[in-house]
Formats: sequence, C-alpha cells, structure tokens
Amino acid sequence: MIIRVSEARVRPERFAAFRDVIVSAVREFPGRYPGLVDHEVLLAPPDSLLYVSRWRTEEDLVDYAGEHWRDQPVVLPGEDDYLLQPLQVRHFVRASL
Repeated sequence: MIIRVSEARVRPERFAAFRDVIVSAVREFPGRYPGLVDHEVLLAPPDSLLYVSRWRTEEDLVDYAGEHWRDQPVVLPGEDDYLLQPLQVRHFVRASL
C-alpha cells in the first residue's frame, strides 16, 4: 500500500471555499479509481488542508496521478487561486511493527 499525502497551504480568507471544492472533487474518487483503498481530508484551519489517499499498488496510483506521481501533485483547475504556495505531495509506506 502507498499512502499519498497532498498538503495545501491555503489563503486563510479562502479556506472554507477551498475545503468545499476539495471535498466535492474527491467525493467521487472511490468510484472512479478502483485502486483507491480509502481517503480523507484533514483540516488544520486557518491555512492547512491535507488530502490523504491510500492506494493498493503503484499501478493504481499511476492511474490516478500519472507517470510522474512521485513528484507532481494532482492539481484541480483554479486550485492555485486558493493557495499560499504550490501544493506539496509526499508518499509513505507502512513499517511493520
């Protein structure tokens, strides 16, 4: 499993609107991307939002984010208008305990 974390630093005055845009956009992802195990939007007002998604395989993640999934975030049209800085993306795998 690959855990993908996209971090948005949001203009505080646009935070609520951006939250609504993101929640609306990702709501349908499980039906569109069968390799998506689960996902969530995490909020840290006034300016931080995380989209955390968990993917079965690298191939599933490529289907969602493209060949450059490791270093290029998926950006929605108009998203930059809400952000203080470019979207950041990181990936994790679980360590056995």
